[in-house]
Amino acid sequence: MKSLQDNCGLFGLYSDAECAHDIFQGIDLLQHRGQEFCGISTFDGSMHQISHYGKVANTFRDQDFKYLRGRCGIGHVSLWERQPVMWQCQIGEIAVAFSGNITNAKELISSMKMRGKAFYRGYNIEVISKVIMEEPDVVSGLQALAEKVKGAYSLVVLTKAGIHAARDVYGFRPLILGQGPGRHVVASESRAIQNLEMELFRDVRPGEIILINDKGFETMAQLDSPRTAHCAFEWAYTASLDSIIDGVHVQEARNNLGESLAKRDIEEGGLEADIVAAVPMSGIGHALGYHKRSRINYQEVFLYNRYADRSYTQSSQPARQKMAKRKLSVLHYAVKGKRIVLCDDSIVRGTQILHKVRDLKKGGAKEVHVRIACPPLMYPCDFGISTRTYEELAARRYIKTGNITSLEQLRDLEARMADEIGADSVKYNTLDAFVAAMGIPKEDLCLMCFDGKNPTETK
Repeated sequence: MKSLQDNCGLFGLYSDAECAHDIFQGIDLLQHRGQEFCGISTFDGSMHQISHYGKVANTFRDQDFKYLRGRCGIGHVSLWERQPVMWQCQIGEIAVAFSGNITNAKELISSMKMRGKAFYRGYNIEVISKVIMEEPDVVSGLQALAEKVKGAYSLVVLTKAGIHAARDVYGFRPLILGQGPGRHVVASESRAIQNLEMELFRDVRPGEIILINDKGFETMAQLDSPRTAHCAFEWAYTASLDSIIDGVHVQEARNNLGESLAKRDIEEGGLEADIVAAVPMSGIGHALGYHKRSRINYQEVFLYNRYADRSYTQSSQPARQKMAKRKLSVLHYAVKGKRIVLCDDSIVRGTQILHKVRDLKKGGAKEVHVRIACPPLMYPCDFGISTRTYEELAARRYIKTGNITSLEQLRDLEARMADEIGADSVKYNTLDAFVAAMGIPKEDLCLMCFDGKNPTETK
């Protein structure tokens, strides 16, 4: 079962100069969203496309940029498949790239096959592309997509008219507009815009279809949005610490989540510890927040291998475990004889945090108290980068059905989890504390992996 096929990064640029180098830099800045494949498509009267297996900086060569001519183009990084994909159809030449997960893909494929459509592998990008191409123009195709597709998506479509950018009607996946002298851009995260010395313009609204060309940004359609359901995991883990997603700084959200964990410890009698530390990299913001509130000294206890990838966003469990071992090594001087508060974003399967606790204790740590920014992950995720089965979720080993309904039930889970991973204690943020720390109204978030409520089925 492929469990992480939907974690991707998008970048699109319309420029008054050759654009390929800027797109290359843009997707390199989004590399944390997917490390298996990368690709760029450009247009200069005809479509040009190159994709590679591997990381952006390691795979593109000078000859690629000579081929990728044009002043407008799109780029993509992925865990699962090569994108963008290029097509010839009644609309003309188009290239499409997307981030998300289509939950009714099998039904759509079956229906299209009955109408004579052929599929190469049945990837989500094929489904999306064929829905768009059945319509007389891109805007009509994107409107049809919103009607036919269930799930989450942000996408970019490159044509001779420019770049169409669209976000699903719930706004699950982030998509941000930016601009600078002679350049207009769309990206999955703000860091890819700001680090290319452009200014943020605004987020693409849920259900909005935008055309980007030499005139700038033009809203071509605004579809009705039943509700907003931004993926809360973006701020807790997925996005880079220097990004701003839907107006909320990722760094601020993670600091707040760490402070919330410290607040709970203080309210429950305090915790005697020598240092606060993080599981790099996503745990750093949470640990700094805990340090700020608790006033316990912050100390790095792991050396981060800058050449390793994110272990959670690998395409298989063996790959995740292998990358986790490569990624971090213990700083023995910092941990020997210390009582450590170790902060991380979440516990999914439980294997990686178990190894981290063991490594610290082998390194001489006296105590390791694990603090987790997210509430327990209780449900498979249909819309984000989380898991696809109950069996993958560590919390489900102890709570077989239903939700955590009381603090006593949460404490029982935490005690069992501490025993499982060998920690002296484990504590999570409660769901209410998590939402409060995010600073986003609960009704505007997708919390399905925590509470099981599908935002497309609830008001």
